[in-house]
Amino acid sequence: MLSVALWLMKSEPDVFGWDDLVRDGRTEWDGVRNHTAARNLREMKVGDRAFFYHSNIGLQIVGIMEIAREAKKDGEEGNWVSVECRPVEPLPNPVTLKAVKAEPRLAEMELVKYSRLSVGRVTPAEWDVVLEMAGAKSR
Repeated sequence: MLSVALWLMKSEPDVFGWDDLVRDGRTEWDGVRNHTAARNLREMKVGDRAFFYHSNIGLQIVGIMEIAREAKKDGEEGNWVSVECRPVEPLPNPVTLKAVKAEPRLAEMELVKYSRLSVGRVTPAEWDVVLEMAGAKSR
């Protein structure tokens, strides 16, 4: 299997949540207006995987998405981009931010270190720990 990059992408569930993604079958992940997050979007490749994180309400990792289309320009101003994502599967048990912060193996995770970053990297080791915490099968 080709290696894929792993990510975590945040959305406010009262605006667009996991259930909305499942209902729609795919979405344009747009509106990102942070330079680091936009750089991460530009680096994404088709087939990469991302955790879907409910921010502001819930504060938990709830599912796994796949990048379905690489970055394209988002808007007329700036160097902003969007990607297309599709749902892969929900996590059997959502993993809360509180649980992530309590897990020593995730102390360096971008979700913990850069709490305001809306699109961040996840290492393979972190990915496996989150899956373990969720009661999901590993990659």
